[in-house]
Amino acid sequence: MNIDKRLHAAAQSYWNARRKNKEKQVKSGRIDAGTRGEVTGGTQMGALEGLVSDILCDAGLKKVDIRTRTALELPGYFRATKKWDLIVVSNGALVVAMEFKSQAGQSIGNNVNNRSEEAVGSAKDIWTAFREGRFGQAPPPFLGYLFLLEDRENVKIPVANKEPYFPVDPEFRGEPLLKPKLSLQQYHGVSYSKRYELLCRRLVLERLYSAACFIMATNSRTTRINQPAEDLTFHRFVAALRGHAVTFLESQRI
Repeated sequence: MNIDKRLHAAAQSYWNARRKNKEKQVKSGRIDAGTRGEVTGGTQMGALEGLVSDILCDAGLKKVDIRTRTALELPGYFRATKKWDLIVVSNGALVVAMEFKSQAGQSIGNNVNNRSEEAVGSAKDIWTAFREGRFGQAPPPFLGYLFLLEDRENVKIPVANKEPYFPVDPEFRGEPLLKPKLSLQQYHGVSYSKRYELLCRRLVLERLYSAACFIMATNSRTTRINQPAEDLTFHRFVAALRGHAVTFLESQRI
């Protein structure tokens, strides 16, 4: 399998699906605000889910055990269930649970915090459910997080933080202002793309997710993919995922 070629095709499919969803909204006479019409039709991440599904099959897992469309609900601890984007249940064991998230368009500010809270909360929920025995006596599953961000200028511009009482984490400060308006040192902040990169990296560092992947792609006729963080590339993500699948299959032969 040519993973780079498949990844590019999946990213292109994402944009094609968004355009088709928007066209359906226009034809039906229901046009959602902003870019919402591009996502309310669903399935825009379907090609990426299909790519990961094929990778899991190549690793030896049965296709019938991989779910990407239906029967995706898993028990939680703070809520009864959560619907994941891709799960693998084999021989009664939860092997993989994955989130596929994206962000596109001009309005991005509020969504960064929403996505962060969602990712952390979902991980905390399922790991607590695992601790409480909701998934039997099986070993820990692979929890994966894949994020696709539209590669456009507004996501690369530093965004200042509001710090009325306490300083933010230094990683979110960015470069210092040369001529601060106040007596205290002020900072430019970091871009939204950098914030998403930090989110993905820290989800793994804090062991909330087994692996994470951060991809940027242009919304163009021929999309261009950028993977700015070496530790969050799709190849690294796939290597971790394959390793988990192989380890699980070997444990089943014992």
